[in-house]
Amino acid sequence: MSYRAIYTYAWDLAEEGVSKATDQFLKLGLDTVTMAGSYHAGKFLRPHGRSGKIYFPEDGTVYFNADPARYGAIKPVANTMLQERDTLRELTDDKRMAVNVWLVLLHNTLLGSAHPEAAVTNAFGDKYIYSLCPSAPAARAYALGLARDVTESYDVSGLSLETPGFLPYAHGYHHEFALNASNRWLDSLLGLCFCDHCVKDAEGEGIDVRRVKADVVRDVSDYLASDVDFPADMADAFWHADTQGDEELSEFLRWRTEVVTSVISEIRKNVRKDVNIAIIPSVARPTGGAWYEGSDLKAQAEAAGIIEACFYEPGAARVKADLFDIKRRLRGVGQLRGIMRPAHPDFPGEAEFLAGVEVLAAGGVKELAFYNWGHLRQANVERIGKAMKILDRYA
Repeated sequence: MSYRAIYTYAWDLAEEGVSKATDQFLKLGLDTVTMAGSYHAGKFLRPHGRSGKIYFPEDGTVYFNADPARYGAIKPVANTMLQERDTLRELTDDKRMAVNVWLVLLHNTLLGSAHPEAAVTNAFGDKYIYSLCPSAPAARAYALGLARDVTESYDVSGLSLETPGFLPYAHGYHHEFALNASNRWLDSLLGLCFCDHCVKDAEGEGIDVRRVKADVVRDVSDYLASDVDFPADMADAFWHADTQGDEELSEFLRWRTEVVTSVISEIRKNVRKDVNIAIIPSVARPTGGAWYEGSDLKAQAEAAGIIEACFYEPGAARVKADLFDIKRRLRGVGQLRGIMRPAHPDFPGEAEFLAGVEVLAAGGVKELAFYNWGHLRQANVERIGKAMKILDRYA
């Protein structure tokens, strides 16, 4: 099955009309619509918005009619749009394009606030309510419920799964603020989860996670009590030295990848077999940094079958470098797709964007998706049609 997709939101499709939007997508040479089925809050500038240019989506809601019986303690909250229309159903009923559903799994402030017992918890006991923990049974059941629910209730061809793991510290909450400079070392320590589920399960694997937690509390407290600011290159070196020099920390980080891979494996095992499962492995740039979130690219490719990597890089040369590294990590396992943004901040110029597409196509990435229809100016949308002609040459 081909995958030449446009990422989009239900509110943009509803405003334009599914049929009219589909006409536009087909004209570009696309064959798939990847619509957000579950999503978080945002503040979005919409260049071709008709009812307004700035949109604030409801936080943490789903854009399909969910069946509460398919979930455990954590249940999805329906977006109010569903009271008037089911845009996903309109898409699947149209049948002119394949429908792929993009699910944001564990990044959910609404549900993290309602279920703090299932949220990521730092070494000081602070709850990160924007991030459900993949070690928490209720959070895992919610992620599995989303995937099963939408594929059993709608005629969709596949799922693209985002945030199946541990979000970094500096991502995901409104108006993040501090009066000291952030750095890789500090953010990495603050981002580690020591919730009851993580501590219990890691200890069950023989990891002295309580000692790791105590070390994090001591080191971060000492740093914040000092007048020292780590420069970026030094902080990066210090963090890597910690991961290599502390065997228990290293084992804890490795264990986190097993937790996330097991979530993906469970979803793949329980979702109908004819549905493609693709993993968006990271919110980090470059993709190789995904390991911190618990994303082992090769293991995830083995578990799901498809890695859908974000090539969100400023320029074709960086896209080429990221592709080289991803392929090196996959070692031929699974299928690799790409997501590109044909606009700022990656490719303000059309020529450089098309050069990036050429890099991916020549490197064997024949299936591409483009992010995100509602955010793009029409001139940037039109670049997608030219990108399809490049893919045609490599088909």
